[in-house]
Amino acid sequence: MYATTERLSKNNHPTGGLNTLMGGILLNNIQIAIDGPAGAGKSTIAKKIAESLDITYIDTGAMYRALTYKAIMNNISMYNHEEIIQLAANTDININKGELYVDAKYVKDEIRSQGVNDHVSYIAQIPGVRKILVKLQKKIALGNSVVMDGRDIGTFVLPDADIKIFLTASIEERAYRRYSELLKQGENIDLKDIEKSIVERDRIDTEREYAPLVKAEDAIIIDTTGLNIDEVVERIINLIMKKIKKDSNTLLNN
Repeated sequence: MYATTERLSKNNHPTGGLNTLMGGILLNNIQIAIDGPAGAGKSTIAKKIAESLDITYIDTGAMYRALTYKAIMNNISMYNHEEIIQLAANTDININKGELYVDAKYVKDEIRSQGVNDHVSYIAQIPGVRKILVKLQKKIALGNSVVMDGRDIGTFVLPDADIKIFLTASIEERAYRRYSELLKQGENIDLKDIEKSIVERDRIDTEREYAPLVKAEDAIIIDTTGLNIDEVVERIINLIMKKIKKDSNTLLNN
């Protein structure tokens, strides 16, 4: 597995290099981890936060989805761990401006299909695959101010992240969000089937042996049930700014 990501530089960043000014406060190599189960709103919210702070967004779940999509396209069984690990090692993942490309192909819609939804947890639970992707994710984040979302960011990928958020929502709400997403893509699927799929995915994600879905001890829980995207984003931005102000005051007083 190898990857590239567009790095921030003095030439393409309004405040120069890896620094962002927001409200007069300097964001310097800040790392924000957002974890949670399927349908909790991680990707949408993380991307909005990255846009608000003008820093890099990394959707780690999309990486597992991309690998799942590639395995399906190559007729590789989800249970053939050895072949899938080899596939992961030989797949080119490129992140450019928050968008993901697999072997130079833009795969935004393909990786969000119900077929990928039904199989991604089986691939994501393979220890060899997670080790390859976690190493890759750490490499991409190195030297960047990032918002990264997934299921093991605050515990495995960025255990020293400045801010850790754990998003959750009711099963019903999460299923309806996924249902609405699939309808927009033209897929015809029953809402109850999606609920069953999410329950099963939660089980696999929380029970897997390597890097299971679990809230980091220092993560802040936000239940997004009944909240709109902007409300959640605003709440997290406020938490980030409070953290930065607190750290800045600590440095000034030392």
